[in-house]
Amino acid sequence: MKSIWKYQDLLPFIQPSYRLTLGEGNTPLVRSRYFGRELGMERLFFKLENLNPTGSYKDRFAAIAVGQLLQNNLPLCLGTSSGNTGAALAAYSAASGITCVLLIVEGAPADKIKQMQLYGAHPVMVKGFGKDAVVTDKVFGILAEYCSAGGALLPISAYKYCSPAMQGVQTIAYEIVEQTEDTVDHIFSPSGGGGLALAIAKGVIEFTATGNTRRRPAVHCVQPEGNDSIAGRLRQGYETAKAVQQSTTTISGLQVPGVLDGDELIRCCRMLKGNGHLVGDEEVFRVQRLMAQKEGIFCEPAGAVALAGLIKAVREKEISKTDAVVCVVTGSGFKNMEAVNKHFDLAPIEEIAYDAIAGKMETLANLHSEQ
Repeated sequence: MKSIWKYQDLLPFIQPSYRLTLGEGNTPLVRSRYFGRELGMERLFFKLENLNPTGSYKDRFAAIAVGQLLQNNLPLCLGTSSGNTGAALAAYSAASGITCVLLIVEGAPADKIKQMQLYGAHPVMVKGFGKDAVVTDKVFGILAEYCSAGGALLPISAYKYCSPAMQGVQTIAYEIVEQTEDTVDHIFSPSGGGGLALAIAKGVIEFTATGNTRRRPAVHCVQPEGNDSIAGRLRQGYETAKAVQQSTTTISGLQVPGVLDGDELIRCCRMLKGNGHLVGDEEVFRVQRLMAQKEGIFCEPAGAVALAGLIKAVREKEISKTDAVVCVVTGSGFKNMEAVNKHFDLAPIEEIAYDAIAGKMETLANLHSEQ
């Protein structure tokens, strides 16, 4: 079965008739062509979660979350999102005939909001949500109380709020272990509130406990410097995460000032001998561009964060060049074209007449030969 339901014994029980799938999971693991050579690493791989149905790993979460809504006969999906979770919930709700209402973080990319709307969801942007820790906690609290009173699930992609659906995200770890034939040494994951990295860490731990793997790769948490709630604390030896007063990173999806899953992520990363890594926004955008131009992988900025963290770790000699490393690419670049327009100075499209094509081809051929 080419979906996360391949691992049904490791997922929350949902009756077969309510097991929703749009083909999520089973994403490719590809060997790096450019960065591996530049870093001197022969075993550097990318886990392409950008190739899920709605363009991000959040489809693994939505398949479980919406499946549980169907099983419990609940007609409303009420959630929050900075973009990818909302798109995933909107798509799976559309496939299920469920109404989807989403509270969106301030400044969420317009491309992602349009994607939600095209699926038929009803997004509402909340001022300060996702940037201010106090506002963010209040929004989560209001939703949790509302859903609890109505007997509904709260599909927020964090273990703190929706642990069962986050088990769907753990399937990333199961696939990585199987695709690398149990040889991976390190997995690098981007983090905002810590949910994704925690899911990967929990997946590694559970796969080991069930006898599906003989070794446990180290799981690393990579965060933008402007949202250092977990990575710095992990690196400095603290046992708990710490909320940032105001998230200043421009990396959409990782602007999560609250702790959320941070405490448990620190514990699990330390158990797996992983570390925390901080990267600057400009370095992330540089890596995003090179991933497109040198690897042929067009990811959103958040999807380049794991690799940016690995590059820094290798340069600081924290990771051996002979190790097998997987960087998780979380979402498609097509979901945030605003970032492309803002951060990359792309040349305007040139227009020529048809009878000038031959001359143009000769000019471009000469340009190529000079490179």
